[in-house]
Amino acid sequence: MHLTHYTDYSLRILMFLATRQEDQLVRSKEIAYIYGISNNHLIKIVRQLSTSGYIETIRGRSGGMRLGKDPSAINIGDVVRDMEENFHIVECFDKENNECVISEACRLKGVLNEALEAFISVLDKYTLGDMVTNKEQLYALLK
Repeated sequence: MHLTHYTDYSLRILMFLATRQEDQLVRSKEIAYIYGISNNHLIKIVRQLSTSGYIETIRGRSGGMRLGKDPSAINIGDVVRDMEENFHIVECFDKENNECVISEACRLKGVLNEALEAFISVLDKYTLGDMVTNKEQLYALLK
């Protein structure tokens, strides 16, 4: 299983925000600089995180972003499901574009689907709060 950079950065943004004070607003440029990604790309991710309710954004000169929920209320599995475009780890998972000639008789799809479900099941056991139990150490790295 491979997560997209989009999902990876979504999780990193949430972790960054979780290391800050609850009422502290953070600008997208600060996060983009620290992670070495373009601010434009980061803004697209922030928009989706905001729409999904994970973060709160405030526009304007003194605006920025902060977590929209307590870190213990943000489930990692939910974030991954919300941010990933699809989970087509092999061609036959995409019913509309499947051109695999052995799909009808192939048992590999079932095994891979079981593995995918196990992967997501593990992510469902953790929250953002679990990811930042070393908040001070993370904060020191994310200055």
